[in-house]
Amino acid sequence: MLVKLRAALCSAALAALFVPALSHADDALLQRPEVQAYIDTLVNTQNFDRDNLTTLFGQVVTKPSIITVLDRPSTSRPWYQFRGNFVNNQRIVGGARFMRRNADTLNAVSDKYGVPPEVITSILGVETLYGRNTGTFRVMDALTTIAFDYPRRADYFKDQLTQFLLLAREENENPLTFMGSYAGAMGMPQFMPSSFRQYAVDWDGNHHRDIWGSANDAIASVANFLAAHGWQRNGDTYVPVNVTGAEEDLLADKFNLHYTVAELMQKGVQPLDETDPNQQAVLFSLETEPGSTSYYMGFNNFYVVTRYNRSTLYATAVLQLAQAIKGAYDSGLDLQDTSDTPTPTPKPTKQKPVKPKSDGRWK
Repeated sequence: MLVKLRAALCSAALAALFVPALSHADDALLQRPEVQAYIDTLVNTQNFDRDNLTTLFGQVVTKPSIITVLDRPSTSRPWYQFRGNFVNNQRIVGGARFMRRNADTLNAVSDKYGVPPEVITSILGVETLYGRNTGTFRVMDALTTIAFDYPRRADYFKDQLTQFLLLAREENENPLTFMGSYAGAMGMPQFMPSSFRQYAVDWDGNHHRDIWGSANDAIASVANFLAAHGWQRNGDTYVPVNVTGAEEDLLADKFNLHYTVAELMQKGVQPLDETDPNQQAVLFSLETEPGSTSYYMGFNNFYVVTRYNRSTLYATAVLQLAQAIKGAYDSGLDLQDTSDTPTPTPKPTKQKPVKPKSDGRWK
């Protein structure tokens, strides 16, 4: 749980409340012209106090290891390697247990936002293993390091740093107490600061959007994000297809809903399941085995999951894990000894909402 402070960040007394840095601060940081220019901008445009900001940046510990990670060449793994890291027994059973522990909140949130409980749960499972791995970096250190030591992404991360300082002020929190990933993603849902400010929800009603320590806030925040990006209640996700046309241009456009199913069919994409020809869709592919590619048609809700993470591998993993979690929950697998239980391989299907029993549990 975050440490609650009684003063806003703009208060002149806040500097005295900052905790000492655990590592040696970067004394040269404040001497850099670009840092001083950034502080000037915050003072002039966001009404921050210069002395407070000087005290804050004086305690930042830059992390060169983050730049090393960002500079490390990365190649996308094929689906047959990617899948097992996320659709596995640990996350399936853990997700079913998370659903059982948080049934009341998931039920209420799903009713409000239209997002099925298993999809919300799955995202939390993929992102942080239901809150177990939320990051070990101070968000202030991570964002500052990338904003000023990684020119390729400097503009984006300076904006995220500004968003972070604004959210700390809004939450009445000490910026040095926020922990997150090496890129500054925060809490159980791994929201970047801009997403936090737009979509984080105070479901508990305690005037803090605590996506670190409150499962209720984290659940509602994920659902709010998906709903705000157009999640359709009871909507389809994706289906397998055969492709006989020139698919390369369509695959390059896999993150945009530019075509209806009927238009894709005219271009040689044939769904293998019955599909509404008027709904919008994208074509994407997965390397399901070494040297073997399968093709799929993703609908609006598939597209919405790619707004959370711009990856068809990610979206497919989230939706397959969601289906497996629901199956484990329905069968009571989370109540059993699952040490030798194999990981099931769900097929593409519609994501139907889970109906509550009269006692509030899911059928």
